[in-house]
Amino acid sequence: MRTTELFVKMVIDRWNGSILNLNKLLNALTDEQIEKEITIGKNSGRYLLGHLIAVHDEMLILLDMGEKLYPELLEPFIKQADKEATQSQSVAELREMWEKQNAHLQTKFEKMEPEEWFEKHSAVSEEDFAKEPQRNKLNIIITRTSHLQYHSGQIVLLN
Repeated sequence: MRTTELFVKMVIDRWNGSILNLNKLLNALTDEQIEKEITIGKNSGRYLLGHLIAVHDEMLILLDMGEKLYPELLEPFIKQADKEATQSQSVAELREMWEKQNAHLQTKFEKMEPEEWFEKHSAVSEEDFAKEPQRNKLNIIITRTSHLQYHSGQIVLLN
């Protein structure tokens, strides 16, 4: 295995492990538990789940993998705070969206060649990428994995 392939495998394996860890946690929680605030006055588990779906939806655009699956989640789960947003999706609907989105991303990831992960993502210009080649698609996975783990650590408090 070449170094490029090995590095991509390490990053994608960590992403997949983080998704599996959150899935186990979500499966152990009832919808009622997920509706609760993490702590008084803070985000609810429902908001965090919707937020993760919306953020991961943005990855499709950043990684040039097609259109978002759930563009309607941008406003209530990224642009607005939990208490300000009108969130019409139930926890059950969000769970279903989460599963579908993870499967969709996994399919897209599996189609990528190792070298493609080191190409620029869509939010960086050619000029900036020439100066900062670390602003690549694989780095999006690294940063989104950290983001996922951060919010997983919040959701665990609902248990």
